[in-house]
Amino acid sequence: MSLSPAEELLFARRSARAFLKDPVPRADLERILRAARSAPSGANLQPGRFHALTGAPLADLSAALLGAIEEGRPQVAQYSYFPTPLPPALKAKQRAAGYALYAALGIARRDLAGRRAQFTRNYAFFDAPVGIVVTIEPEMGKGCFMDLGMALMALMVAAQGMGYATCGIGALANYADVAHAHLGLGDDELVVCGMALGRADPEAPVNKVETARDTLETYASLRGFS
Repeated sequence: MSLSPAEELLFARRSARAFLKDPVPRADLERILRAARSAPSGANLQPGRFHALTGAPLADLSAALLGAIEEGRPQVAQYSYFPTPLPPALKAKQRAAGYALYAALGIARRDLAGRRAQFTRNYAFFDAPVGIVVTIEPEMGKGCFMDLGMALMALMVAAQGMGYATCGIGALANYADVAHAHLGLGDDELVVCGMALGRADPEAPVNKVETARDTLETYASLRGFS
């Protein structure tokens, strides 16, 4: 059975961590962001905002984030991204994904310095030509975070359909205060995550990493079907 166009986009999508320097035209980015906003949301609240940067503004933000790390500035997140503590089953998934990534980059499991250096590249948006800072109104409930997640997936799929690649950057939340202050955001915005966007480097080994997905039986139950 052949895949539908939507399935082809979904199954082809990968988190890219190496990008070509090709700029992203403003018109393309506007199309992608409009597609993101087409996602459904409870009561049509349409939670979340997208601050897209390129060129000098993106370089300045990356410099501020990397500077905070070099100074040893404490991490200040504005919400909890992962459960604390992470249950063993989820920790195993996290480690497997990390090992696959580092193996593709030739970073040994005990090479802590190499792993830290690679993780720090999150704050340079992996040198993508476009970086997006995603925010949400602090008073929004957990369901609104779900709605924002659907918008982010719509953004990724729209970008994929236009020949662009993306990578969500949850690590940006670790230095939410730095991004918040640098962008001059108000009290009505909470930094959720970042997003790197551009043309993926097809030769980069890191872009060939495929993480495992759970089997259908582990996360879904089908009742009443023949």
